[in-house]
Formats: sequence, structure tokens, C-alpha cells
Amino acid sequence: MTTPKQMQAIVYGGPGVKSLKSVPTPEILQPTDAVVKIVKTTICGTDLHILKGDVPAVTSGRILGHEGVGIVEEVGSAVSRFKKGDRVLISCVTSCGKCAYCKQQLFAHCEDGGWILGHLIDGTQAEYVRTPHADNSLYHVPKGVDEEALVMLSDILPTGFEIGVLYGAVKPGDTVAIIGSGPIGMAALLTAQFYSPARLVMVDVDDSRLAMAKKFGATDVINSAKSDAAAELMTMTKDGVDVVIEAVGIPETFDICQNVVRPGGHIANVGVHGTSVDLQLQELWIKNITLTTGLVNTNTTPMLMKTLESGKLKPAELITHRFPFSDFMRAYEVFSNASKEKALKIIVDNS
Repeated sequence: MTTPKQMQAIVYGGPGVKSLKSVPTPEILQPTDAVVKIVKTTICGTDLHILKGDVPAVTSGRILGHEGVGIVEEVGSAVSRFKKGDRVLISCVTSCGKCAYCKQQLFAHCEDGGWILGHLIDGTQAEYVRTPHADNSLYHVPKGVDEEALVMLSDILPTGFEIGVLYGAVKPGDTVAIIGSGPIGMAALLTAQFYSPARLVMVDVDDSRLAMAKKFGATDVINSAKSDAAAELMTMTKDGVDVVIEAVGIPETFDICQNVVRPGGHIANVGVHGTSVDLQLQELWIKNITLTTGLVNTNTTPMLMKTLESGKLKPAELITHRFPFSDFMRAYEVFSNASKEKALKIIVDNS
């Protein structure tokens, strides 16, 4: 069966505007490219930030999306690890594998890649996607692994783990507070448990998500719409929280982090910030804290895939809704109203 000339895709039309429309199917442009037929994809909080206008580098006409599992349709002449028919996980970060940043495993800052899918080039919310540097940016799907669960390894699991848990230096016995129980916060919650913290406290304004966080391993939950989260966290601890993970990206949640971190503690900022925050450096400079930020490098994806294969990690529990590709606009409506719809992570199926 030949690849169709046209396909359906979610196309960004400027802040607040998106549509499911017919566009040309991508083709091989470089010898290192692969074209992948999307089987399952999803919507990310970053896509909502793009639609709010928080990511001005995304221009009108761009196909959104940077997560998915699919089947290789075509490969360029220089691709050696993949062939037509292979089932693959698409990483949200593209890596050339050769530049100075890639050699440091800072794949997010690859000189010919990084986060480009659905950002600087067309993304995965489409029937087909062109993946540059395929040998370094795709992963073979292990036999018998749930492909819906695998979609969580495109972005949210490595993001929550790398930028939240690893950058936050979570260690056994720590008190960890995660501010925001969306998909990234939940990913940090799941992967923080690799390091046996003593307490895992989830803070959010949504009781249904907090209940889910308890199911996923949170020892304590705080609804910051009903109480002073910072005061509660300080009451729970002797002199503050060991590791605070910011997983929302608004000034109010960042304020909680800087108000509760203990001397010598860590603030790991994972949230995408569209506006500036007020950094209370006059209070923090004396506290010997570490503040980290970052875009996921996905260097932990192979390890996370092994934990998924073994059954130790069960990210499929994060999936709350499923839609056929033809209902992509409805999927966006549900994800955009996550609290009302009790939505966490959504799968859009094109199989």
C-alpha cells in the first residue's frame, strides 16, 4: 500500500487557534530522516502553552505534538537501525548524536535537534511524522509492551524523572513536595519512588487528582485552594522541605517552592513558565539552596523502558481518556478542561 499524498493533522493557527485539517504527508528530506505512521499519540501541557501564545517560536501552520508510537513507513539512505515496518517510540527530543551537546548527553540542546517536533518542525499530532536523526531519536518497541503506556515515555516520564527527580537529587529518607498533580507531577511522583523518599507530598487544587496521587504513592496531599500549602508543608517538616518540584509553571506555584525549601534543599523547576516569577533572592541567598531548571534530555529513556518492560513502572495508570484520531478536536476540549473532565493523560488512536 502506497503512502497517501495527504493526511489529517492538528494545525496551529496562532494563539487560541487550532484545527484538524488535510495537509501534505511528510517526505524524507535528509538521509538521516524517517517517516513514521502514527499509531498512538497524545496531548501535552506544553501544547496548551503553545495555544496560549507562551511559545512564540511556534508559528502559524505548524503541526502540533511531540509524543507518539508508530510504524516506520520510510527511512533515509543513512538510517541503519530502523527499517520499514518497525514499531517505534518517538522521542520528544531529536538528537544528532554528534555535536558537543549530544556528547554531553544534553540532547535537549542538540545543535541540529532538541525539542523541535511540534515546535520548530511539524509534529506527531498527525497521521504521519518526519523524524530527523532517526537512529538517535527513535526507540524499538519491546515485544509485549503496552504501547499506550509507552507513549508516556515520549516525554512526561523522562521529563518528570530527569528534570524533577534527578535534578532535585531525591534520596532515601527525603521529604519531597510536588507542586502540581498534572501528568508531569504524577510522572515525578511515580519515578521519585525509585529513591525511597520518606514522604511524598502532592499539592494541587483538584481533589480528584489528589485522590489519584494517593493511589500512585503520595503519602500526603494538600489542596492549596482550601488551605495555605506553604504553611502546611512547614508544619509537616522541621525546617522545610528537602526537595520541592515545581510542575505547573505559574508564579503562585513557584512561590510555594521558594517559601518551603529547607536550607541546603533543592527546588527543581519543571513547569513551563509563560510569565516571569518574583525570585525571592534576598531570602534564598543565605540558605545554600540549589535551584535547577531544564528541558528533558531523554537520556534516561532506555532505562525507563526497561522498568516498563519489567512491570516495575506502570505509566498506563495515568491514562484517563481515549479517542479515535477523528475525534482529536474533542480530545483537546477534554484535555483543556482537565479538572471538569477528570482528565490526566489522553491517548489518541490512529491504528
